[in-house]
Amino acid sequence: MPQRTLKLITTTDDERPIYVAGTFNDWNAHDECYRMEADERPGTYRRTFKFPDDLLKVEYKYTRGGWESVELGDHQESALNHLRYTHEPWTVPDRVAHWASSGLEYQDHLLPRIEVIDEHFEIPELIRTRRVAALLPHDYYESDKRYPVLYLQDGQNLFDDYAPFGSWGVDKRLAHLAEHGHGDLIVVAIDHAESERMSEFTPSFKTRLGRGDGRKYVRFLAERLKPYIDAHFRTRPEPGHTGIGGSSLGGLISIYAGIMYPDIYQKLMVFSPSLWVTPEIPFNIMTLSRQYRGRMYLYGGEAESATMVPNMERFRQQLLKQTDASRLEIELAIDPLGQHNEARWGREFPKAIQWLFPATES
Repeated sequence: MPQRTLKLITTTDDERPIYVAGTFNDWNAHDECYRMEADERPGTYRRTFKFPDDLLKVEYKYTRGGWESVELGDHQESALNHLRYTHEPWTVPDRVAHWASSGLEYQDHLLPRIEVIDEHFEIPELIRTRRVAALLPHDYYESDKRYPVLYLQDGQNLFDDYAPFGSWGVDKRLAHLAEHGHGDLIVVAIDHAESERMSEFTPSFKTRLGRGDGRKYVRFLAERLKPYIDAHFRTRPEPGHTGIGGSSLGGLISIYAGIMYPDIYQKLMVFSPSLWVTPEIPFNIMTLSRQYRGRMYLYGGEAESATMVPNMERFRQQLLKQTDASRLEIELAIDPLGQHNEARWGREFPKAIQWLFPATES
């Protein structure tokens, strides 16, 4: 069993602990088993690992306990993964000059009220249950106001500070927005289906992943969950005040929800959509652009893959070619350094909220 010692040299002006997250611990950014140990010299750290004999290489990154505080490159750009081979000696230390920061200041009293609606909300269409939570405005119970609603996928990664793959920090970002007169809405967070996530978020037509359960899932959102939310909270149920969104496959299924239910959603927040799954969306069923009169915020990073941005640009062009596409507003946001992770989507969240839900509409 190979044993290797990882060494790190970094700046000394940050007292937060350093963790290493990689292929060996499911990219857990706050794993105490992979916390770096301070060495004798200031700013130096080390950690010894033991790997299985059949493991040939590992990829990893350093964090300060979350993806919002991941290492950056020499010019504060997004850093690529480190790559090491386990059969080679690890003598050269890694160096980190900069750390990401959420750049997010917020007041605790403006944090949204997080209410778990049900740990086991039934999805009869799929014979499953799911945790569903609502992030209510901080003053929800002190007013009689009605609010727009945004339904977001992958609830596990939205507001849990210690989510394995990082968090968007939606609660903190909503507090920051509230301080500046924005983000006056209800966010409904729907957990994904763990091992069945890919199937639920794959459309129910022919794709590179086969035919998924996407149609059943979006029917649940539109025909069961939304009526429940509208009945139990003070919402503005009209399509012009109802949004849906997500990232990666969650972004793809949000597009599909817009296709299937253009009379329900007129706000789409689509981050880094997995359009490679279905490069040629069958536009013969796309009533989205024909009937849709709303807005779509479409974000992606050039550092995610070689196809992410071209796929998004092609998708946007196809949409705008459809009948009455002038009624569909698309904000295309491209980040030259953007990578495929929750921290980056979290940073984009406030921009998307302000564009999709202007303060004048709330």
